[in-house]
Amino acid sequence: MAQTPDEPLTLTVHSLPTPDRGDAERAAATRTGRWKMLAILLVCASPVIASYLTYYVIRPEGRRNYGELIAAQPLLPAISGTDAQGRSVPLSALEGQWLLVSVADSACDAACEKHLYLQRQLRETLGREKDRLDWVWLRTGASELREPLKAATAAATVLHVDAAALAQWLQPAPGHRLEDHLYVVDPLGHWMLRFPADIDPTRAKRDLDRLLRASSAWDQPGRGANGEHHGG
Repeated sequence: MAQTPDEPLTLTVHSLPTPDRGDAERAAATRTGRWKMLAILLVCASPVIASYLTYYVIRPEGRRNYGELIAAQPLLPAISGTDAQGRSVPLSALEGQWLLVSVADSACDAACEKHLYLQRQLRETLGREKDRLDWVWLRTGASELREPLKAATAAATVLHVDAAALAQWLQPAPGHRLEDHLYVVDPLGHWMLRFPADIDPTRAKRDLDRLLRASSAWDQPGRGANGEHHGG
């Protein structure tokens, strides 16, 4: 029957659709997954971020740093050295600590002995921070270490390495030899600083203090559960 004009219009009200519970759970899981992925990316990137932060923090205007900063920051090379017990030790095993590195023939002349002494003294003057810096001697040549030298470097990481392979990584300043300098490697394995020949220990210590202070938020002593020091 046709509706007369006097009759009110009737509306049928249907309930609004409710979100499917499964859709809500899937949306929540997607958001959670994205946050987890972002967290993983940040964790993976944090060492690189920290490395660049440290680099620029210690590279103030006016060149207050004494050592020469290495722009390329090459990584520890994929070569191995031999420790005093005859074990093969990849140089990458030295990652996880700041390294103060010298290079010299195993015969170790007066200049070599001076560098070894300076390395030890510079490390000791760092006080409670010294456990964040390893004293490293990468020795070359065919000579055996003298017993007094073994005793004097008992606290150092001493590895016999191939000189030619080493020269593909570390480089001296123009007009100098590889043996003339001390080198600094960061905990990520980047060679990032070269001290001048005829090093001034006081100014070198200031650089080391600045490096350790700038990296204190993310760098801790030791190499973790798998870390190992190779002396001798």
